[in-house]
Formats: sequence, C-alpha cells, structure tokens
Amino acid sequence: MAAANSVTAHWRGGFDEPALQAFALNLRRQLAQPVSLGLLFMTPSFFDNAGQILDIFRVHGEIPLLLGCSSSGLIAGAQEIEEGDGLVLGLYSLPGCALDASYFSQSDVDGAGAEDYWRLQTSLEPTDTNGWLVFADPFHLDMSSWLSSWNRSYPDVPVFGGLASGQPGEERTQLYLNGEVYEEGGIALSCGGEVALTGITSQGCTPIGEAWTITRTERNIVHSIGNRPAYEVLNETFASLQPVDQEKTQGNLFVGLVINEYLDEFRRGDFLVRNLIGADPSCGAIAIGEIPRVGQTLQFQRRDANAASEDLLELLARVERELGPDRILGGCLCCCNGRGYRMFGQPSHDAKMIQENLGPIGLTGFFCNGEIGPVGGRNFIHGYTASLALFVRKQA
Repeated sequence: MAAANSVTAHWRGGFDEPALQAFALNLRRQLAQPVSLGLLFMTPSFFDNAGQILDIFRVHGEIPLLLGCSSSGLIAGAQEIEEGDGLVLGLYSLPGCALDASYFSQSDVDGAGAEDYWRLQTSLEPTDTNGWLVFADPFHLDMSSWLSSWNRSYPDVPVFGGLASGQPGEERTQLYLNGEVYEEGGIALSCGGEVALTGITSQGCTPIGEAWTITRTERNIVHSIGNRPAYEVLNETFASLQPVDQEKTQGNLFVGLVINEYLDEFRRGDFLVRNLIGADPSCGAIAIGEIPRVGQTLQFQRRDANAASEDLLELLARVERELGPDRILGGCLCCCNGRGYRMFGQPSHDAKMIQENLGPIGLTGFFCNGEIGPVGGRNFIHGYTASLALFVRKQA
C-alpha cells in the first residue's frame, strides 16, 4: 500500500534473513523521501528472532527510529490479517516532524507521583509534543495508573495506541524500540514540530433513548438519573425501543458518559462507553464500569456490528471534513481483537472503511488487548474499540 509520505507491506514468510533484507529494501525504494519513522508489528512466531529482524529493517530500510510490538493479528493498508504468522512494516516520511521515543517500566509508574514526573523522564514539556503514540504490555504494567499520571503530566495532549498481544493463553508479549526488545513496560512516541497526531476513537456503539443527568451516585453505583431510580430509566429506555431494536440491544447494552459537559450538543465521540455491570430492580440502582459523578450526562448505548459500522463511518466522515485534502501523511490502527471478522462477519472491515473514506493512506496496525484513545479531550483505555492515529500536517 503506497502513499506520498508512507508505505506499508505485509510479510507472510518465516525468518529468512536475505529475504527480509530484500523485503525492507524494496519497501524503502517505494518511498521517495527519507524515512522518518518505522512501525513494526509481528506475530509471536518471530519472538526468538525479533532482535535480528529489528537490525535488518533498521539497516536495509534506512529507518532512524523504529518501534512497535507483537500481536496475534496484523493490519497493513486495507487488509486485516487475523490468522497465520507474519509481520507488517510501515515506513513514514514526516517532514518537519520532531520525533522522540522513550521506554518506561512499572517501576517508573510506581514513582510517578509528581505532576511533572513524566516530563522529567522524557525531557519533553506539553508544548513540545502534538500527541503520543503508545504501545504497552498489558500483563506486567498497571495501565490505569500509568495513564492517570501521564494525563497529569501532559494534560490536553492526545494519546493513541494499544496493548500488545501474543499467543492466546500466554501472558507474554514483546515491545520494540530501535534495536531493543522488551517483554514488559511501554513505549511512547512523541510527535511534535510541524506534524500533529490526531485521529478517532471509535467505541462501536450507537446512542439509544435520551440523554440524562446523573443525580445520585456511590462509587460506581448510579442510584438516580434525572431524580428517578436509575433502573427505572434503564427499563423505560429499553421498553421504548422497537421490537427489532430490543432484540439487537439484548445483551449488548452499555452506558455512555459525557466527558466534556461544556459542549453545545453531544455527538458520537463525546461519550465514554463503559460496561453496564448490573442492575437491581429492588433498590433501583445500576452498576457501571466507571466512577461517574453527580451532574454528569449519561446516555445508554447499544454495541453490535451495525452500530460499530455506523460509529466508525460517522467519525471518519467528521475527520475528513475537519482535515481537508492532502494533510494526512499516514496512520496507525490499533484495533480490539474482539472486532475484526468475529464482530463484523467479514474480513478487513475497519481497515477497508478507513481507506475508502480517508485513503489511500499508508496504514499499519495490530489487534490489541486494549486500546488507548481520547474521548472529550481526555485519554482513556478502551475495549472493543478502533483507535486510529493519523500523522497530519499542521495548519499554519
């Protein structure tokens, strides 16, 4: 898949040093400009040879900065490869971009008490970066604590990315940074200078019923909505749906919480979607997978294949309108391993939709154990989400 500033390719073979050298060299030749960045995602079959592959690609792809992670599923161009062994490599030319990558571990997270902790670790101030792309190991890193402290150090700076995956049933992943292979921690790439990092966080849901104000909570328990028992509002919302929509919603009901209450109106992308854990008709309360606050706007959501398609399509159309032509330099798609064929019943759903609406763009990516993306100006960890990071030219 080729574009003016980015090229991507999928390698289907095993470890073959001469062939991988030729693969990297051929991909490099497709890019007219110097390489600024390489993104690499590999299946676990390459664990034993990961260090060698990094060295091969850095030399023969002429890559000054290379990072990525392991995954059981890969994304290249308009193709999602959910089965079989292989790797994908993307090369990006980002003129005027100030790129800076750093590794962090759980010990860093444990010490991240001060607001400026991560700024001291990375030597970057919030004004030095336009956005972060992050890959992390989900088994040996407290992601919630990391993101909470990261948001304090870099308020209002978007973070996109995903959690690495490996062999099903095994708690082993890999992270790659230049010539180093890590099996825990995280890697953060800062995108500054004349290139911004923007994108979408598609949570795969459509709003149902009305938007309400939360009026009484206790930790993650919502007791009342609009001064009525929360269960009563939930039951009324479900009963108001057409029978066909009730059938779609059964077992697929979630809660959306508005993050930025200062908007004139709430649209897709303004709601943080979280699980509806339970409901108790006897006391009228519902339990959700987030700590809500009194006064926060809530709207119930439905998640299924059709809703996920509608959500992604609308968000892509919004990005296309906002960015205009010729500003996208390339992208990275971090897609939940619960999406793909198992959700949509067809291959390459998300990648194809991105290319149809924004492409052709050089696109790499992988299937994740969790996704990172902003909602309402704040960064969160998600599930069943497509987090699309786009490298774009900054406007004057």
